[in-house]
Amino acid sequence: MVVYTHGHHESVLRAHSRRTAENSAAYLLPALTPDDRLLDVGCGPGTITADLATRVGSVTAVETAPAALDAARAVARERGVAVEFAVDDVHALGFADGSFDVVHAHQVLQHVADPVAALREMARVCRPGGLVAARDSDYGAFAWWPEVPALSEWRELYRRVARANGGEPDAGRRLLSWARAAGLDATATASTWCFATPADRAWWGEQWADRVLGSALGERALALGLADRAALTRMADGWREWAAIEDGWFLVPHGEILCRTSLTNSASEHHSW
Repeated sequence: MVVYTHGHHESVLRAHSRRTAENSAAYLLPALTPDDRLLDVGCGPGTITADLATRVGSVTAVETAPAALDAARAVARERGVAVEFAVDDVHALGFADGSFDVVHAHQVLQHVADPVAALREMARVCRPGGLVAARDSDYGAFAWWPEVPALSEWRELYRRVARANGGEPDAGRRLLSWARAAGLDATATASTWCFATPADRAWWGEQWADRVLGSALGERALALGLADRAALTRMADGWREWAAIEDGWFLVPHGEILCRTSLTNSASEHHSW
C-alpha cells in the first residue's frame, strides 16, 4: 500500500497553493489549444488546475480521496472556472479510452506504486495523437547554500520516508525511462524552482519547518522509527536558520516529459512526435 508522503496538513496545502501553470507547467502551455479536453491527475489544491481551465475547453480533475478535493473545489469557485472533479486512481482511471486530448500530472508519479502503469493508464484515456505530460521534482538533486547540516539530515529523512511509503523521491531523473518502459517516446526537458530572495527564503523555509513538525512527513518518520521528536525539531530549526541567511539559495530541479500518444492509441507501441 502506498502512503502519500506529504499528507494534507495546512502547511502542505499552503505550499502547494503557490503553484501556478506558469511556474509549474510552463513546458506544457505552448502545446495547449482552446478546444482541448484536459484531465488533471492528482490536482492537489487546484491552483494549477484553475489556471489550466482558463486555457483549454474543459478540465476534469481527480484526486485519490474526497477530502483532498475540497481545496480544489474552493479555488475553482473563487476563480469562477468550470472544473469537473472526481475521486479516482491513476492506476485505474474511470474514463473510457481516448476521453481526453491532454492528460497532465504534476508531482504525482513520485508518489504512486507503479509509475510505468500510471503512464500507460494516462495514455489509455488520452485520444490517439493526444498529449501525456508529467513533471516531478528530484530530491536527490536538490542543492542549497549555505550547507546547513540539518537540511542534509532533512533530505535523507524525506527520501527514506518516501521510499518506505512506496514512492520514489528522485522521480525527476527517471521520468524518461518510465515513459519508455510504458511504451511512450517522450520529449524530456527540465526546469527549476529557485528560492533566493528574502521573501522566497522566508516562505520556503517556514513552510518546510512547519511540514517537518506538523504534517504526515513527521508523523510517518516517528511511526517508522526513522526520527525522534528532537531530530524533527532540529531539522525545522535548520530550515529557519537557512531562511534567515542573507545569501541563502535553494534549487529544486524538475524532470518533465511530453508524450504524443500513437495514432492507434496503444501505449505498447513506440512513436515520435
